[in-house]
Amino acid sequence: MKLDVINLDGGSAGSVDLDEALFGLEPRTDILHRVVRWQRNNAMAGTHKVKTRRETSYSTKKIYRQKGTGGARHGDRNAPIFRSGGVYKGPTPRSHGHELTKKFRKLGLRHALSAKMKAGELVVLESAEADGKTSALAKQLKNLGWKRALVIDGAEVNEGFARAAQNLETINVLPSMGANVYDILRSDTLVLTKAGVEALEARLK
Repeated sequence: MKLDVINLDGGSAGSVDLDEALFGLEPRTDILHRVVRWQRNNAMAGTHKVKTRRETSYSTKKIYRQKGTGGARHGDRNAPIFRSGGVYKGPTPRSHGHELTKKFRKLGLRHALSAKMKAGELVVLESAEADGKTSALAKQLKNLGWKRALVIDGAEVNEGFARAAQNLETINVLPSMGANVYDILRSDTLVLTKAGVEALEARLK
């Protein structure tokens, strides 16, 4: 399939052939959901922690005698039933990550690219190059109408473009190896440079 190529000024720069196996699939939400869930779970810190009964700071002295009070039997104030006592079976530090095969992750990336293509939210850029001036790049993006865009370049991102874009909240720039399903789906516009298209096709074949 063919798609028009533009430059940052909005002018035409020819066209590019896109691989049907990457950009022509019928997007499956179940595949995209599994890959996004895998990504977000791996990103979780898993450092949540509560104090257990042995970690709270009350005295371990028995609070009243075992029998004859008419109340329940208790040892000390660290019991979970008391205010500021230890938490019973609370969260402990752990990893939330789970395994997902490399083959399935690649499949998810193909479906994410195809979803953007089908929605008409895919743009191919001749090259992502700038002189490092944020104001100039912001003006170009405004003229192009990109509100929340993800720009995926080739093996390396142009240093001037990355420097100009780093202060723009609405644009994210990644090299081709950093392309991932979550960032692609959450962007309003997916922008691939010609080098990025070539790198993604080589990576996902």
